[in-house]
Amino acid sequence: MSELALRRSAEVVAFPGGTQARGGLAVDLCSAHGSARWLRGLLTLAALISAAIIAGARITPVDAPAAPPLAPEALMDLETDPLALGAVGRGEAVAPAKSVLRLAEPPERPRIQLVARVAREGGFAAALARAGVGAEDARAAVSLAGGAADLDSLKAGLPIDLTLGRRETKSVPRPLEKLAFRAAFDLKLELSRAADGSLALTRIPIAIDRTPLRIEGRVGRDFWDSAEALGMPEPIADQIARLLAYRIDFERDVRGSDRFVAVIEHARAETGETVTGKLLYAKLERSRADDIEMLPWSFGGREAWFLSDGSSVKKGLMGTPVAGARLTSGFGLRMHPILGYSRFHQGVDFGAPSGAPILAAASGRVSFAGWHGGHGNYVKIEHGRGFATAYGHMSRIVAKPGQMVQQGQLIGMVGSTGLSTGPHLHFEAWQGGAPVNPRSAKFVSGPQLGGPALQRFRATLDRMRSAGRAPARVAAARTGGAAGAAGAAGA
Repeated sequence: MSELALRRSAEVVAFPGGTQARGGLAVDLCSAHGSARWLRGLLTLAALISAAIIAGARITPVDAPAAPPLAPEALMDLETDPLALGAVGRGEAVAPAKSVLRLAEPPERPRIQLVARVAREGGFAAALARAGVGAEDARAAVSLAGGAADLDSLKAGLPIDLTLGRRETKSVPRPLEKLAFRAAFDLKLELSRAADGSLALTRIPIAIDRTPLRIEGRVGRDFWDSAEALGMPEPIADQIARLLAYRIDFERDVRGSDRFVAVIEHARAETGETVTGKLLYAKLERSRADDIEMLPWSFGGREAWFLSDGSSVKKGLMGTPVAGARLTSGFGLRMHPILGYSRFHQGVDFGAPSGAPILAAASGRVSFAGWHGGHGNYVKIEHGRGFATAYGHMSRIVAKPGQMVQQGQLIGMVGSTGLSTGPHLHFEAWQGGAPVNPRSAKFVSGPQLGGPALQRFRATLDRMRSAGRAPARVAAARTGGAAGAAGAAGA
């Protein structure tokens, strides 16, 4: 057949409801009902079905004797490959040879490798028992491992690699051949069966790189978004904001072009795991004001944060008792948003989400904690020398009357109780019984380092300024704002 004839034989023609090969059958009976083409297809289908029924009725089955069935114990299937993978048959049934002996029970594997996990209840010992380790082996393992690590501090879910060996009979537990687990971030313990049959402990130290992690970047539109974009843990960002709040107001004193630096404890194991620790150093580089550097230092038997000149970060009043809040109303005469007439505003208002933590602006004794008319839930703290601060419209009060609180301690949550148009903190300062502007009020200073302590402090500060610094600046990371956030992190 010529190529032209082949092409023509493959042509299809369209008709209502479908297509059909030229000269072929109308296979689509769901369209063009009642047409001549549809009727022809229906008659053809009926004819084919009838022919199949007539042909099948004339076939007579052939009788043949069935092979006698073999006993199940006399069968051996020599073909074990599945047909789907290329096997050509289903095997041949043959009887076992005379040398084949019947087993009393199925054989066990010579050893079993499995993973047990420490659970919250029972700890290390319970995990071994659940995995099938015998009581004697479990006691020996707990004694050896407990002498090298604190088993009570193991986290729930910690994997324990086990190898259980061959046993004489099924009535006894399998012997423990090998055990290995991560006992600490820098230590792996391994127990194995010695030649004399006892368990021996091997300590496997894990090399740790403890170079501090340095994160620096631009504040941008939002400090928390910028810090998150650079990989800073959220608790560290919150701590930096709280420390800065002792000295500045985020709303007024921080610009998008300002830069922040944080040096954080960081450990990287040779196996790849990392652990981030506490904040070691923080700095805010301001474009239109002096920089703020902060470093923790032991003073009077406890750790406190100090500035680069050796003065305490907790000096005077906190600039913002709610970290990151914005100033929404100032001190002095104003139009009351609810009463509708001019009234002296005895404090300042900070807008913040409902439930945001409110911190004590300075250390002192709580003189009042409860409902206070238009102030709603209200707390007042006496700081001595006739100075006091007060906090209104709380959704929840944490402080209790008579309680001594430290600067930065949680005393309540932001709310909208009393005469309030929305969640915010009403913050007051009182001097000699008269209200004063909290943003300009002066208060007693905190501790000051001096002498040899100040020299040691400054030497540590110099080291922290370059700690964790990478050889080359990593490319900037941007957040959603126009100013963005850029920085580098070195480990």
